[in-house]
Amino acid sequence: MTFTFRPVDPPKDAGLLHSWVTHPKAAFWMMQDATVRDVERAYAGIAADEHHHALLGLREGEPVFLMEKYDPAHRELVGLYEPRPGDIGMHFLTPPTDRPVHGFTRAVITAVMAHLFEDPEVRRVVVEPDVRNTAVHALNAAVGFVPEREIRKPEKTALLSFCTRERFAAATGVAA
Repeated sequence: MTFTFRPVDPPKDAGLLHSWVTHPKAAFWMMQDATVRDVERAYAGIAADEHHHALLGLREGEPVFLMEKYDPAHRELVGLYEPRPGDIGMHFLTPPTDRPVHGFTRAVITAVMAHLFEDPEVRRVVVEPDVRNTAVHALNAAVGFVPEREIRKPEKTALLSFCTRERFAAATGVAA
């Protein structure tokens, strides 16, 4: 599967994103009660933030997933671990579907990681999913993430995990 990326356009994309982030499948996204306006405001805030970026993953020009990347020295993980030069944080969300495609989510996380490692400055990807989100832990492991420890964030207990270029390449066969 081939994907391209474009920045989220909050006014244009808020309705679509709302349908994704409020679905029960997206419970760990923690926006279940958000209105379309709440989603637009949240992503307008990200669009204005130099340390946080939201991108839509496109397949044949159509949005098929959401990814966020952030500088963990300035967002999400400040004070919770010691960031290294070249660290980048990441979140991704695949939307609900009535017609699941076998291997789609793994293809998405692989594409997200390859996209992040396209930046030569990125040495390591950091994630902090909810400790209860076993499905994403398995996906993370499949692309080379190694859990370090649990951390307590205001909204959740998270599993702090890291993936280097070398681990990603070894796990996926994709050059990073």
